[in-house]
Amino acid sequence: MVVVMNKTINTMYFSPTGTTEKIVSGLAEKISEKIDREIAIKNIDFTLPGVRNETVSFAGEDVVIIGVPVYAGRVPNVLLKYLNSITGNGALAIPVVVYGNRNYDDALIELKDILELNGFTVIAGGAFIGEHSFSKILAQNRPDEKDMAIVSDFANQIYTKITTQDNMQTVAVKGNRPYRKYYMPKNEQGIAVDIRKVSPKTNDNCIDCKLCVNVCPMGSIDDEDVSKLNGICIKCGACVKKCPTQAKYYDDQDYLRHKHELEVGFADRREPELFI
Repeated sequence: MVVVMNKTINTMYFSPTGTTEKIVSGLAEKISEKIDREIAIKNIDFTLPGVRNETVSFAGEDVVIIGVPVYAGRVPNVLLKYLNSITGNGALAIPVVVYGNRNYDDALIELKDILELNGFTVIAGGAFIGEHSFSKILAQNRPDEKDMAIVSDFANQIYTKITTQDNMQTVAVKGNRPYRKYYMPKNEQGIAVDIRKVSPKTNDNCIDCKLCVNVCPMGSIDDEDVSKLNGICIKCGACVKKCPTQAKYYDDQDYLRHKHELEVGFADRREPELFI
């Protein structure tokens, strides 16, 4: 017997460099392929600040796959206000976190808790790896083909759970309560350093194309002078990685030391972790 799933598939993600988007969209597409009716995936990309001003509410017939990158082992704190404004109303949710091959620490359990507090039933969750926002070599080009095969298998498991369980069971995921503090890098003396105020510089390669202005998820890069910031930098990597002339760069020594430390110390391939 073919089971018809009368659910609407929704995706939500914050994805400045596209890694989280690839995972979340891949899951949604594979789940929709399993459904024996035509289905349109509803998408909310909340990477840019204007979208995060809009109210979002779901209903019991919705399945929501929501993804965020891991910053310092946690859900990015700049997203907490927005995430806590989303209303679930009994919708099924699959939280996804994407990290740069170091660790996802308590990000997944934090995102799960946020969703449950806002009325979602969390039925699965996953921690995936994407190219690190600081680096072009740490977890380079991930999620890759192997990762996406795991995404496809995970989608099959989610579909099976949705279509075979009458009383949907919530899922347990890895993490600590209370959550660990945000991960902080250390200097050569082993003293924690704060790189939150570090921001990118602009070199003479700049052709003033304004691409960096358009991709900044905080809306912080000045439209008149792209070398200036009018707000915070969250080190998402979008302006550096997407610049067509490699005009954006970081020169802060604590930042660069931490970047090198990550590239050397966490070079071994990590694999996704799934919970269902």
